[in-house]
Amino acid sequence: MGNNSSRDHMIVNLTFKKVVDQYVARLEKEDSNFKKLYISSVLRYVDDHEELIHGIKEDEISLHKESISVLLSDLFPAALTLNEIKAATVPFSNILFNKTERLNNLLKDAGEDFYLDIMAFESFDIFRMSCGIILNKYYHKSIDLSRPILVNIPDSKGSERTYRVTYNADFIDIELNSAAYKLSQEDIKKLLRAPDDEQLWKSYFLNESYTYNGFIIVTFTDVTMDAAISDLKTLLLDSAQSTKDQTDKIKIIFRKIFNLDNLRVGFTSFDQYERNFESMIYSDSESFLLGSNVEQKCDTALCADSYQHLIKDFEPLVITDVADYASKIKNTYLTDNLLKNDIHSAIFYPITKSKKLIGVLEIVSKKKFALNSFNVLKIESVAGYIKAALVRTVQEYENSIKALIQTECTSIHSSVQWKFEREARRILKARSRNSKNEPFKDVGFKDVYPLYGQIDIVGSSDARNQAIKQDLINQMDQIGEIFASAKQYEQLPIYDQISYRVSEYRKKLEEGSIDANSERDIIKLLKDEINPVIKHLVKLSPKIAGLVEEYQSQIDETSGVIYQIRNAYDNTVQAINESLSNCIDRKQMEAQEIFPHFFERFKTDGVEHNIYLGSSISAEQEFNVVYLYNLRLWQLQTMIAMENQFYSIQDNLPSVIDAASMILVFDNTLSISYRIDEKRFDVDGTYNARYEVIKKRIDKANIKGTEERITQKGKIAIIYTNKETEREYMRYINFLQYNNLLGNQVEHLELEDVQGVVGLKALRVNVLYDIDLARGTLTYDDLVKELHLQR
Repeated sequence: MGNNSSRDHMIVNLTFKKVVDQYVARLEKEDSNFKKLYISSVLRYVDDHEELIHGIKEDEISLHKESISVLLSDLFPAALTLNEIKAATVPFSNILFNKTERLNNLLKDAGEDFYLDIMAFESFDIFRMSCGIILNKYYHKSIDLSRPILVNIPDSKGSERTYRVTYNADFIDIELNSAAYKLSQEDIKKLLRAPDDEQLWKSYFLNESYTYNGFIIVTFTDVTMDAAISDLKTLLLDSAQSTKDQTDKIKIIFRKIFNLDNLRVGFTSFDQYERNFESMIYSDSESFLLGSNVEQKCDTALCADSYQHLIKDFEPLVITDVADYASKIKNTYLTDNLLKNDIHSAIFYPITKSKKLIGVLEIVSKKKFALNSFNVLKIESVAGYIKAALVRTVQEYENSIKALIQTECTSIHSSVQWKFEREARRILKARSRNSKNEPFKDVGFKDVYPLYGQIDIVGSSDARNQAIKQDLINQMDQIGEIFASAKQYEQLPIYDQISYRVSEYRKKLEEGSIDANSERDIIKLLKDEINPVIKHLVKLSPKIAGLVEEYQSQIDETSGVIYQIRNAYDNTVQAINESLSNCIDRKQMEAQEIFPHFFERFKTDGVEHNIYLGSSISAEQEFNVVYLYNLRLWQLQTMIAMENQFYSIQDNLPSVIDAASMILVFDNTLSISYRIDEKRFDVDGTYNARYEVIKKRIDKANIKGTEERITQKGKIAIIYTNKETEREYMRYINFLQYNNLLGNQVEHLELEDVQGVVGLKALRVNVLYDIDLARGTLTYDDLVKELHLQR
């Protein structure tokens, strides 16, 4: 029996009243006379055996075996007694009664010395599981505090079978023995926040505080194969074990899976380069294919049929009768080895990776026909775990490299992965030689061309503040309407005072811009003065109740403020950023085909991206400046596509916002390094840092001699420093104008100095939008008109 301390908090009354109540309920609803007669007879039987309702002592169960069996006949049908593995039990004990014949037979096969302990786990686990039933049954919660119950029962051959025990508490009623023990909702929350605090739980569920009226039904399900697969998975993942231990345990596990006591397991590896079978992967594992040899050419080891199965088709080779198979083939090398080992049926299962054979799993038996094609399905259920173990040796080194990179560098773009792997290999070799903590050095790339671009939301901060301001004005208007209606029913001075305060705040919002202080003051007014009064107003009239209900339905629960317009704006920005990111990610895959390069993007109020291109980025492909020109044209085309995507997505969004795009062209190469301490790429040197300064400041720069920013909605600005770059980009612009992607408004501009960076120039060109082919291309002004007309 389970530890009694786990049951101290409950009194167990073994009663079958709930079953009787079900019979009574069925009798009232039953239409069939035959069934009524049967139910009536059962109830008359119960009348003669009152102990079924009043309760039976645990040590007297055997005296009432027949009456219990009669009452539970519907729950334990005789027709299924040889199929179901089932019993009734006293709650949270090992006392089983009314067992099915199949369960009796299992226990009989297990032997006289076998004791079935279904409560063989920690006392507190049992205690908490019983508390879970109390919380669910008495306090109407839906909480699972149970733990999986698995028991091992040896069969007639002495092999252990694993069963999962299902605990059915449908026939339990919980009774609170004293109101002093009753838990509040806060008590329950406190318990659930600390599920492992044994002292806390036992302080709330005191001795004999509850009564369990009823019984439990336990059902046993054979999960031997599932448990064996789980054991195999654990075993194969445990590289700490010796191969000898692994081999012995794998043999036991496969015997459970196949339910065969004389099963043996082997493995033969395959060297695809030499076309050899080898017994080398597990030094302690047998190779039934090779016998006493350590290696053999595959065409020598296999006959034509086995070669076709294993080498060509990667299909299992099933030999149900080895001697019969040997009589039908010419090359008997394989079958000779099997018969020497007294093996008369076998399955050879090919293990492959990336369409290449890496080895053969061997399941063999001394009995003819013990293994057949039906057994193959069981191997398929574990083949993945076998494969994982076999490739682990090869992968461990690669995994060490990846783990080192991930630890030191977080995520790395695929274009530069090779150089980080080279550094990781250097470190692992150095550490293996010197046993020192060799540091990960900064990884650098020299003479790379940078490309930078961004598409930014115009006036995002102002737009968001305007959205908040309009929400607050709308909220003040609704509150004003509610209090104006209230004054028609009650002429209370407080209503006038609040209406005045609301009006004043509304006026301030209309006259000025929103800031943190004004928003905080309004929230305080709402929380301290308005909300308490509104609770009273709903009682004045149905009309006011309706106004209040509509008002409260719009309020954000956290802040108490209406944020509908702001949320619409935020959702629009989020949807646009997601769409723009997906757009450039898709096009970036195409760009990598031009020439491998480093790429990264960031979501801000819009999307910006960095590209670095050069021979030091790609070690395998020779760099030519023509790839730079291609990527510059690709970047300009991509920015046009993102402009189109920016407005196209707004067809279905609640508000229209504008974008301004910019490309920065840096004429010289620079060097970049991955800073291990900062986990990011950065430029090297003072001169190169000038590039970063321009990147951070340029979108806020004005046209020289004006207050006009270089970035404007409906246009793409291309920032550069020399005439050669200007001529290059004019060729791209002319090409894109020809293709109706850019308009004819090309501006040649000079920029104000940016933190000591002088001589910056810009080309600015208008975008032609093509968000709907049926309308043709549109200018920015026409596009905005179309978008607004749809609302």
